[in-house]
Amino acid sequence: MISDRVIRTVLPTEVETVITLHARARATYYPDGVPDDGTDWPAAWRSAVARRDGHVLCAVERGRIVALASFRTPEGGPAETVKLFQFHVDPDHWRSGLGTALHTACAEQWRADGRRTAVLDVRVDNRRAQAFYGRCGWTVEPAAPGGHHLRMTYAVTGE
Repeated sequence: MISDRVIRTVLPTEVETVITLHARARATYYPDGVPDDGTDWPAAWRSAVARRDGHVLCAVERGRIVALASFRTPEGGPAETVKLFQFHVDPDHWRSGLGTALHTACAEQWRADGRRTAVLDVRVDNRRAQAFYGRCGWTVEPAAPGGHHLRMTYAVTGE
C-alpha cells in the first residue's frame, strides 16, 4: 500500500489549521477543559512558524495536517540543545505511527542541525505522552517536588 503521508515544514498560511489541531489535541488531556494560562496561542503559533531559529514540522495525510511538532534552541540554552516545545497528533490518528514518524523526522533535523541533546517538559499527569516519549528513547529527569511538569531528555545520536 502506498501512503500519502508527508512530513514537511508548516507554511505560514496553515497557522489557523495548526491552532485548531493544537487545541483539539490539548483538550484530550484536560478532562475539565483546557486551563486559561494566559498564553495567546494564535500569536505563539504565528511566531513559531515565522521564526528563523526554529522549526515547525507537520505530518500531512490525505492533504490534511494531522500532527505537528515545534522546536528550537531554548532562550539562553546551549547551542547543542534543542527544546521540543509542542508535539501533537490528532486524537483520531493516535496509534497510527504518525507520532513515531514525526518524531523520527524531528530527530533527523536535530542531527542535521548539530544538536546533541533534546529536552521537553510534559505534564506529570499526561501518562500517554510520557509513555510515547519513553518508547522514542526519552528519559525522565528527577522531578522537582510539587511541579506540574516533568523534564525529559533525548540523546540526539546517529541512530
